[in-house]
Amino acid sequence: MSEFHSHRLEHRATQARAVLALAFLVLLGAFFRAQVLEHERFRLRAESNRLREIPLAAPRGALLDRHGEVIADNIPGYTVRILAVSADSLRAVLDRIAALVPVDSTLRARALERFRRTPYQPAIVFADASFETVSRLEEHRPSLTGLVIQAEPKRHYPDAQAVAHLVGYVGEVTERELEQKRFPGARLGTIVGRLGLEQEYDSVLRGRAGVRYVEINARGRLVREDGAPALAPEAGRPLRTTVDLALQRYVDSLWTADAPGVRGALVALTPKGEILALYSAPSYDPNLFIGGIAAEDWRRLTTDSARPMMNRAIQAMYNPASPFKLAIAAMGMKRNLVTLRSRMPIPCTGGIQVGNRYFRCWKREGHGSLDLEGAVAQSCNVYFYQLGMRLGVNALLEEGGAMGFAQRSGVDLENEIQPIYPTSTAYFDRRYTPRGWSARSVELNFSIGQGENTQSLINMAAFYQAMSSGGKVGPPYLVRPREAHVRDLGLTAEQLAGLRLAMVQVVQRGTARASAQQEFQLAGKTGTAQNPFGKDHGWFLGFGPADDPEIIVGAIMEFAEHGSSVAPYVAKVVRRYLVGPEPAGETRPIRLPGIEVDSAPRVLELGPTPRVVEAPPRESVYTPWLPPPVP
Repeated sequence: MSEFHSHRLEHRATQARAVLALAFLVLLGAFFRAQVLEHERFRLRAESNRLREIPLAAPRGALLDRHGEVIADNIPGYTVRILAVSADSLRAVLDRIAALVPVDSTLRARALERFRRTPYQPAIVFADASFETVSRLEEHRPSLTGLVIQAEPKRHYPDAQAVAHLVGYVGEVTERELEQKRFPGARLGTIVGRLGLEQEYDSVLRGRAGVRYVEINARGRLVREDGAPALAPEAGRPLRTTVDLALQRYVDSLWTADAPGVRGALVALTPKGEILALYSAPSYDPNLFIGGIAAEDWRRLTTDSARPMMNRAIQAMYNPASPFKLAIAAMGMKRNLVTLRSRMPIPCTGGIQVGNRYFRCWKREGHGSLDLEGAVAQSCNVYFYQLGMRLGVNALLEEGGAMGFAQRSGVDLENEIQPIYPTSTAYFDRRYTPRGWSARSVELNFSIGQGENTQSLINMAAFYQAMSSGGKVGPPYLVRPREAHVRDLGLTAEQLAGLRLAMVQVVQRGTARASAQQEFQLAGKTGTAQNPFGKDHGWFLGFGPADDPEIIVGAIMEFAEHGSSVAPYVAKVVRRYLVGPEPAGETRPIRLPGIEVDSAPRVLELGPTPRVVEAPPRESVYTPWLPPPVP
């Protein structure tokens, strides 16, 4: 070999050694960087690939009544999750699970959707698995790759339908709610409150979720379930409410026993505004929503024409009818237009001619000449027609707004509906044009609680709360009052006492005389709300004892035809609270006309010479405007 070729080979060898040395230095630098400089970062990345996070649900805080009795609590439950490396592997495991226990298409779709949203977390298959399901799956664990079963607390409502509209229910937070930050601190999979107290006080009840880890191998298969220490969940705080659970149960039993199938609502509260009972019918079982409601149950609840999930105490609007006559009387007294002994110039002969129309009273033969106390007791339309015209449309709208009829009651529950009550004539100008409506028609209709005046039961109950106390009250509440407007009737103590006396006469000698009580004086007002889509709705709002009220109760029953049919229910609830349970054998069923066929009710008229008389017929009034239909 020539010297040239030898030199060339040596040069190439030197270059090769240099390249190898450089490569070694680069690798050594990379190893030094990975093992020393960025050790913690790569260690955490390796741990995250090896460990999968399993969220631990926090027990929701208990809901308690005013005496500490449980309204909503937690019981042991089980969740079943699947750790999967892909959607196909998840489908394969779901197929194997379906061969062992029932898995409908909805559950499969939800599991796949959860995997799509969070592929690095185990997908929930059963959020509320039964012990039998868990046992069956545990028997076949070797064939169910990635199976994770853990005990978790689940919500439970012992009184179910009796408290449904009061407490609401719970469900998994949605992506849209997370984007809107509706539930601060929640993340995918978090259980949050829906409707009722569960939603209103979710931030207090929810608590803080914990976490544990499971170890997986490079293929994504479960190796161990104790791969790292867990962060324990923090339970939500218990919440004591103003509710009297015994009274709430009684209302439910009374309604289901004596008025099965009747739609309506009942609210009971103290003069301070503490809600003792809030009930809506028909109802539903909030336990159905635990772990996700079945498609069939959801379809049944949402397609039912009776709308069982609607809280009729705060979400349904009705013409306030004759109970609004107390507001008209209060307006007249506040403006010094009438006193309790004032009489109107035209006596009631069954109606009154105004312009080219004849406006009728519910009593065809008329009531004759009455003072304000008698007009309230007998619910005389003709008297209040004249008082409404004396007030005038501007005063009716202005005073009604000041008394709170144009605003929500402010109860601490979500989804309370906004009442319809114009506060100025501009409303009618916009709706009908300035020449398309008549001030006189508004005065006549508003004077008897009809026309473009629709109220929720809770708002009417709040007005009667003010009537029962000093005339100035804050919003009703279940836990704590919201910052809301103060309802001020603007009446003196003597004027309020006079109106309460008139309401006593409603029960003693007027339209609710069948509901008089022996143990205490009940004060209240019946009413009939026109319903263009069927039989009229019945109102009764009252309180007792009349001289020193302790409880206010209001009820609305759809298609009950007359408030005198509703009054016995309210009277029983008031009596239950003040006196206690009726002695055995003395409970008499209440019958609603139109619900159960019965002869005309006969009642005892009190007075110097008690006598049995027929109950008054339902009110018949005229209104040119019809409210939106109540579903």
